[in-house]
Amino acid sequence: MDTLLHTPTSMAKRPCSFPSSPSPSPNPNMNNQLDNLLRTFLNLADSPSLSIDHSFEHLLESSPCDADKSLLIDRALKLGSLLLEAGKRSSRKRSSVHNSLTWALPPDLTIKVLSMLDTQSLCYAAATCSMFYKCAMDPLCYANIDLTTVVPKVNNAVVSTMIQRAGKALLSLKLGIVPGPIMSRGSCQPMVYGIQNAVEVSNFSWNDKKTRQGKESSILSRSCLNPLSGDSGAAGAVLRGLHLYNIERIDNTSLCGALSACPSLLDLEIIGLHVELRQTLVSVSMNCPLIERLFFESSKTGRDDSLKSPTCVELVNNCPNLTSLALRGFKLYDYKLRILVKGFRKLKYVDFSTSYSITGSFLRNLGGNTGGSLLEVMILRDCIHLKELEVARLLTSVLAGDFKYLQHLDISNREGLAAAGDSYGRCYSSSIIPIKQVLEERPEICLLAEFPSEGSFTDISQMTDSDLNSEVSLSSLLSSIASDGSSFMYTSESNYSSDQTSGNEEGRDSGYVVCEESSDEYDYLLG
Repeated sequence: MDTLLHTPTSMAKRPCSFPSSPSPSPNPNMNNQLDNLLRTFLNLADSPSLSIDHSFEHLLESSPCDADKSLLIDRALKLGSLLLEAGKRSSRKRSSVHNSLTWALPPDLTIKVLSMLDTQSLCYAAATCSMFYKCAMDPLCYANIDLTTVVPKVNNAVVSTMIQRAGKALLSLKLGIVPGPIMSRGSCQPMVYGIQNAVEVSNFSWNDKKTRQGKESSILSRSCLNPLSGDSGAAGAVLRGLHLYNIERIDNTSLCGALSACPSLLDLEIIGLHVELRQTLVSVSMNCPLIERLFFESSKTGRDDSLKSPTCVELVNNCPNLTSLALRGFKLYDYKLRILVKGFRKLKYVDFSTSYSITGSFLRNLGGNTGGSLLEVMILRDCIHLKELEVARLLTSVLAGDFKYLQHLDISNREGLAAAGDSYGRCYSSSIIPIKQVLEERPEICLLAEFPSEGSFTDISQMTDSDLNSEVSLSSLLSSIASDGSSFMYTSESNYSSDQTSGNEEGRDSGYVVCEESSDEYDYLLG
């Protein structure tokens, strides 16, 4: 009510301007009198509050009219407010001086310490005292901005303020909603956000329909990355890392616009955004030639099949420094992955978890001198069409000496591997896949191979159990179930079929329906 009755300052009459006259110099005697009066007045703070109340009431009663009483009350309130503000200011000044004297570090080292804090802790530290606030305003403290949250509470204004504070010192930026603590790079748990995280990973089944109902939305809009290109692109020009999590309003146009302002980007992580794989990789290829790590997890598992072969070739040619590649939850084909894995000569880390249409044939003749020899981590967890035969070939090549630098291999599938003759059939047999041999002969490799029990399968398991009694060798057993009739040998030169295979020929021969691409892509490859 007081606010409504208060007359806005903009409505007040503007006073006439007069030539400014020099302010009179303060009278020392008057100042001394005021100081003594204030000291005497402050000594009243030691008096009982009841006596001060009685004295003020007597003063009011001695006033002749009601207007004078109101004036005395207003003056008392004003004087009390002035003394309160003066006391607060003096207290802050004394605290700042005290902190400066007791804080052992000089300002430059204090700034360095504050720059090591996460963004939220930095804001808390800046609110403690004026000394920390001044140090926390240094651009170096905002070199690595992390505004990820579990619930939506960061808006565009906060992002813009942080980026402006960082300026040309900005090195990394993390935005969006994460369903929990950031996972390790070797983890396969999906980070697409939802109230129930879209799918309970521990009870996941490929036959279950994924739902995103009830999913909360981020309050960040499609323009939240615009500050990267503001001020002539000063902030984006030096950005090294960009991580975006579950910001639904970001589309292809806004993401590509942000990437165009980041020519020095080395690390790009995208999870749960409604952007197309092909357009994103095209933008990365055009604008981020220095990129070393690319992590991209689809928001709609198995439905994005936009990637084309020319896009893969352009990415390989324009981004030769890539050492880590993760494309999770996309519909990928083996011959496209072969272009990527074989083309990136520095590649050490690959993760194609939860991706569709991957049979594993892209791994043939890799791990030696033809590409993929530097791989240290390979994650193929829960790839629904990954074939048992291809996994066996991969492990046999590892036993033969290929993939010399491999340290971590994950071929787990909670639904089982795809059968050789039927990509929808589920199978797993320890007699075909030499897991135990790999663990014995290559102990430096952390091999994760989690499958359903062999007793849960019928056709393939029954066949292999009967063959176990006849002591059939691994190579002959694989040859007997291979749909393409190719032989399987232990030597690295002959254990894989010719390098001319396109990647999904087994799926076509076995009757598995594969969404073929246009013939111009095959002509592009052959050309």
